Amino acid sequence: MSTEQPPSQPPPNFWGDMPEEEYYTSQGVKNTKSYFETPHGKLFTQCFLPLNQTQPIKGTVYMSHGYGSDTGWMFQRICMSFATWGYAVFAADLLGHGRSDGLRCYLGDMEKVAAAALDFFKNVRESDEYEHLPAFLFGESMGGLVTLLMYFQSEPDTWTGVIFSAPLFVIPENMKPSKVHLFGYGLLFGLADTWAAMPDNKMVGKAIRDKEKLKIIASNPRRYTGKPRVGTMRELLRVTEYVQQNFHKVTTPFLTVHGTSDGVTCPSGSKLLYEKASSEDKTLKLYEGMYHSLIQGEPDESADLVLADMRAWIDERVEKYGPKCNGTTT
Repeated sequence: MSTEQPPSQPPPNFWGDMPEEEYYTSQGVKNTKSYFETPHGKLFTQCFLPLNQTQPIKGTVYMSHGYGSDTGWMFQRICMSFATWGYAVFAADLLGHGRSDGLRCYLGDMEKVAAAALDFFKNVRESDEYEHLPAFLFGESMGGLVTLLMYFQSEPDTWTGVIFSAPLFVIPENMKPSKVHLFGYGLLFGLADTWAAMPDNKMVGKAIRDKEKLKIIASNPRRYTGKPRVGTMRELLRVTEYVQQNFHKVTTPFLTVHGTSDGVTCPSGSKLLYEKASSEDKTLKLYEGMYHSLIQGEPDESADLVLADMRAWIDERVEKYGPKCNGTTT
């Protein structure tokens, strides 16, 4: 008789085998999941609310995740933190990611990717339940780039403020796609656009400082692990250059945070936004020695420092501006 044991299955969630509803309750939040149809494709969406709403909701926060990730797994720790502070949090898997429509990690048209998420966010933001509340966009890494595109696509005064966490505004030189490769693939008249053929620079290892958290993040069953697609890298290069030329159009209050040892997105991108934005209320925080994933991938004491700064910033803007960023209140 064989004594060999069958291989163990990984837990269904990063926290282990505890049922989802039980876990969310233990964290003090209520979670709901749904799908939202947009003209560009169907999005998987999540909502996080404070479980015990003894106080009115302070405001709404609309969150976008980074490249290859999704709103589940460990990204939702950010969502849950804001919910426990008294905010209604909404997040959507971007097109090509997680459980949303689209070829995995193909971002051939980032304006469309941003427009799809914005359709969902504005649907919530303009609803009777939330239209009177302060509203904030939040973007992490590539999600920060998408968030800035959403801001540019929005009507003035739609958003009370924006929070960027290690946004992808400047691509490090060693991460930039080869223009020779892009030119060569471009000669194929778009046929190569979806090919997963660009060099893989192992971004996950460069993003996470806490080795135990790296193991957990790497085990996300919905994380994209293939090589970057040709059209994705072409578009990231184009859009980062575009936003750098348009930072001056940013007028809303914003907070941008970055680790000085970020090997995936350049801290200089946050610095450029801070220097060039026309916003009267703008804040830049740099964290010495921290890597790219400031909340999910740092040791707890470092992540807690970043979260505390975000909480102080958003609470102060709710108090200062109310539902509009022009200083009026209702």
